[in-house]
Amino acid sequence: MKIEPFGVEQWMNAWETRCALNLAETCVESLTVEKLLRIAGRTQAMPSDLAAMKLTYGAIPGSERLRAAVARLFARQGAENVLITHGTIGANHMVYQTLVEPGDHVVAITPTYQQHTAIPASIGAAVTELPLREAEGWLPDLDRLAELVTPETKLIALTNPNNPTGARIGAEGLSRIAEIADGAWVLCDEVYRGTEQDGRITPSVADLYEKGLSTGSTSKAFSLAGLRLGWIVGPEAFLKEAEIHRDYTTISVGMIDDYFAAMALENAEAIFARGREITGTNLDALGAMVDRTEGLDWVRPEAGTTALLRCDLDMPSYALCEQLIAETGVMLTPGSVMGMEGYLRIGFGNPSDEFAEGLGRLEEWFAMR
Repeated sequence: MKIEPFGVEQWMNAWETRCALNLAETCVESLTVEKLLRIAGRTQAMPSDLAAMKLTYGAIPGSERLRAAVARLFARQGAENVLITHGTIGANHMVYQTLVEPGDHVVAITPTYQQHTAIPASIGAAVTELPLREAEGWLPDLDRLAELVTPETKLIALTNPNNPTGARIGAEGLSRIAEIADGAWVLCDEVYRGTEQDGRITPSVADLYEKGLSTGSTSKAFSLAGLRLGWIVGPEAFLKEAEIHRDYTTISVGMIDDYFAAMALENAEAIFARGREITGTNLDALGAMVDRTEGLDWVRPEAGTTALLRCDLDMPSYALCEQLIAETGVMLTPGSVMGMEGYLRIGFGNPSDEFAEGLGRLEEWFAMR
């Protein structure tokens, strides 16, 4: 199976170990094991239940404790509606393996995580994109979506909150998407749920539509990307089909990953509040920098950990980002690797002192252009 190179990951692989300040990062500042234990009220160096853990395969679909904790992030789901996966990236891949066949039709709202266009295309599906527009606040034109969806459409794919713009679709918009789907599946990559600036968790498509599939993980809002742990939430019958594919890939996630993920999800509110404090402080600083900097503009994100900056410099975004690394040490992500030439993606989940230093270097550089 041939598949196009993953633009963002190729960029990150090339440069993330060769920069001084990585503002291309997409996670809220990562937690240490010690910090997670303190948030959970487990202050001993080695919790006794962890020390006594026998490192078997564990529960294949994920422990009951973890699946119940994931279900509590939703309004209408139980542990039976949760399948644990190897990150959101594993969850998304499993959905496409389970549902999409050659000749199927998929509609993807873009920009998005590249999985949602490249994987169905590699399977042999016809992929139709619905581009988001800055002038519309990076929210989808649902009338246009209705024109693109046909009786042959197998699946509609989107990220909500959106990656990379941070825009979010509320319950009314998601319900309209479900109406438009009219029997097609809706895959909503919800890995940024929990990063909302106003503290109101974005509704999930799994709660609003009987053929809605939600994917997520501990990577972004939970600051635990190193666990490599995610989930699919959806109808039991679908999850049984997905498990068939899972048996050929991950079998089970690691028991230690399952353990720490459950601990994090059981303390979700505290972790989300920590994330809002970090990202809110950084967003205010970023907004002030953009206001002061000629040639930069943006739509302030409502959620997520990244923003798109429109850059008016007459230079391809890839070359611009390479020059930024060479001359300032600051790494951003070029819009071209996401099909968004003319834009730069910046992450604002870094420690605030580090983020402020990076912004200072960027502002000085743009002032000299």
